[in-house]
Amino acid sequence: MKRSSRLTLQLGLVAILSMLSVSCKKFLDNKPKGALSSDLLQDAKGAELLSTAAYASLGNGNEYSSVTDWIWGSVRSDDAYKGGASTGDQPDIDKFEQFSFILTDQSFIQNVWIWNFEAIARANTALQVINNLAEADYPLKKQRQAEMRFLRAHFYFWLVENFKHVPWIDETLSPADQKKVSNRELTQDQLWDKIAEDFRFGVDNLPEVQQQIGRASKIAAAAYLAKTRLFQAYTQDEANNVTGINTAKLNEVLQLTDYVIGTNKHHLSSDFAENFLFEYENGPESVFAIQFSRDDGTPLGREDWSHNLNYNMAPGTYGCCSFHRPSDNMVNAFKTDAAGLPMFDNFNNVLISQPADFQTNSFDPRLDHTVGIPGHTFKYDPAFVYQTSFARAPEVYGVYSTMKEIMPPNSPALKRDGSRLGSAKNWDIIRYADVLLWKAEALIELNRQDEALPIINQVRERAANSESRLKLANGTPLSNYKIAKYADGVNCNWTQGFARTALRWERRLEFAMEGSRFFDLVRWGIAAETLNGYFSVEKTRHPYLQAAAFTKNRNEYLPIPQQEITLSEGLYQQNPGY
Repeated sequence: MKRSSRLTLQLGLVAILSMLSVSCKKFLDNKPKGALSSDLLQDAKGAELLSTAAYASLGNGNEYSSVTDWIWGSVRSDDAYKGGASTGDQPDIDKFEQFSFILTDQSFIQNVWIWNFEAIARANTALQVINNLAEADYPLKKQRQAEMRFLRAHFYFWLVENFKHVPWIDETLSPADQKKVSNRELTQDQLWDKIAEDFRFGVDNLPEVQQQIGRASKIAAAAYLAKTRLFQAYTQDEANNVTGINTAKLNEVLQLTDYVIGTNKHHLSSDFAENFLFEYENGPESVFAIQFSRDDGTPLGREDWSHNLNYNMAPGTYGCCSFHRPSDNMVNAFKTDAAGLPMFDNFNNVLISQPADFQTNSFDPRLDHTVGIPGHTFKYDPAFVYQTSFARAPEVYGVYSTMKEIMPPNSPALKRDGSRLGSAKNWDIIRYADVLLWKAEALIELNRQDEALPIINQVRERAANSESRLKLANGTPLSNYKIAKYADGVNCNWTQGFARTALRWERRLEFAMEGSRFFDLVRWGIAAETLNGYFSVEKTRHPYLQAAAFTKNRNEYLPIPQQEITLSEGLYQQNPGY
């Protein structure tokens, strides 16, 4: 919903600014017709309008925006199937899921490249104006510079984690100079440093708490900088092999996460469910979120349409389109052993397929916060029980539904546009649980795993305390829940190797279906072995995956769009293996 304290995105201006945006080479030669002259935006008022337009980019783009990590980080992992009516429904996404058929000229790849560089161009356009203003005329100058650099770094982070090699375009380059920048001008490590510089500027120049909800803060910049240094710490060679880990970067992660934790401005929500309900958005766990709204005076509102394909087929309630479907592997990953710990080694040996299986086995409660399961209440509504018939093409993609990004049928956040459903629920880019687990990961890799133990247990304890909404109308628990904290020498031997496995498992369960899984696997250097192991079993359960295969040293990143290479007249170089 629209709130007076929230950053309001002025869509009329956004439409105008889209004509002013300068993106990659594809747009440099296009002279806009009927565009508003940028000379009218050179004062403090113009700077405010331009910065608002840059923020608007966060929520624009539908399937091509950085909100759609369900495609890039979830469907490309062992968490999810594409879903939909068939493999031919949104065939580009099917290619990403199976890896074998990825082409360099796919429209999705080209469009997501364009969309992110358009967003970067908005931040750069705002910076060009802001940089030329005197602080006496524009007291917010440093703060808005920091916000625009934060936004630019956000979009570049997405590009680097997906493409690895991209051109760095900032506000100092003229359109002619932009044409001369290669995507190999900087190494990936140097790109991470550029991104880190922008976030560091935010740490140095932003307030800890912004008066308007939705603006980047010092805390958000520190958290994002910690994430950047964590990704950078895992060094890669040109063939995408992880060759080592940089302890200096890990220590910086610790400093930054300690700062975020020490502010006491954020903490875990008391119930895991609160992260995925509209009524609790911008809560204590939300470190940085894309702000969506419904009643803002525009026909469709500033709603999240990037997840509109993912609502299931419940008649009279949702009805379209059953994409982003939880995998059998991921559902099995929530199983726990007799001690209440994850079943690391044999979790996927036996398929969970019958209603009784959810009572004869034991599970982490986060399962029923993440997955729509036949016979279980859906999205905490005792009157809404998920049915097998709600799954589209169950013979292809199984019977489960995604749930985190879906709002309850009676939620005031929902808005219908024909068969599509948009949501005014914010989308969290960084949750406090991220910060905790980044710190734990750095500690483990520094061989300080004993210090990581209580941090991981803090996340598990919150999961254990999140069962109250997971019941049928008669009060019966949806599944048989059993989850315990790790206790060294009691239910585990907390060595560095065991702690690393526990941390990685915890990240999967905590952020399942939120779009981080694929990028975690690539960062850790285990994408090929994990995904090919996953496919070897999934092919026996879902025949459509017969040709699926992850090619090591290629599929860690998307190809550079062929159209961009052509438009650059060969200045851009293709990624290895394509």
